[in-house]
Amino acid sequence: MAVNEQGERPVCPRIFGEHPVEEPSVFTPEALMEDVRRLHGAGTATIPSICFLEFDGDLTDWLVERGLAVPVDSWACFHTTMFALELDGVRCGIIARTIGGPYAVLVAEQLKAAGVRVIIGLTSAGRVDPSFGVPGLVVASSAIRDEGTSYHYLPPGDEVECPYDLLPQIAAALADCGLPVRVGKVWTTDAPYRETAGQLKRWAEAGALAVEMQAASLFAFGKARKASVIVVAVVSNAVDHEGEQFDRGTHQQGLRVLQKLARAVG
Repeated sequence: MAVNEQGERPVCPRIFGEHPVEEPSVFTPEALMEDVRRLHGAGTATIPSICFLEFDGDLTDWLVERGLAVPVDSWACFHTTMFALELDGVRCGIIARTIGGPYAVLVAEQLKAAGVRVIIGLTSAGRVDPSFGVPGLVVASSAIRDEGTSYHYLPPGDEVECPYDLLPQIAAALADCGLPVRVGKVWTTDAPYRETAGQLKRWAEAGALAVEMQAASLFAFGKARKASVIVVAVVSNAVDHEGEQFDRGTHQQGLRVLQKLARAVG
């Protein structure tokens, strides 16, 4: 590791919790979005007040192919396309492939700046609790902070709770979607290919139901920015699962999940 002129090794903010979480940022989502409007001529129409961040993108592709979702030209973002769709009479947005905490929070910051009322992360996840079925749904009530983004929003800590209060109602709304549903803790990691047997055992014993890449980051953002954020994890795979890997259920089931979530928060 490099040393400075005094021969000292630099302090790692991630370890020692020295990120200045109380200081305002000099780079804001509002400024970036103004640049997008200037350079790309984005429209000014109101965007949907509920927006899904869809981790995989397959469901979004399916909705677009069937004409159920159309682009929102007033979404001022360099990195993503938002699509709008009607879900049981509730107009919602959906953005595909927001993979990982840093990217999901980058987009979530812009959604809040654009006036979105509820942000729902729909993420793929691996099973941690061996008693849970695959495929299944976890409504994340808290997340283990084994990632980096949350430490730029909140002081150091082992876990962060979901900043949304109505999780039992969310779970109840999802109860008849055709997949098992549980409310509980998830483990958020930045490194899916560094999950080890020891970690899976440790976090299962700590009560985690599934492992994914977004919840801790989004929850920390939500708490720090006073934003309504929900994460629903689609448990699609498990290292000890004997069936087909990456089973997310059908696209029709995915659409039902979106409809029930929209109705619950709309």
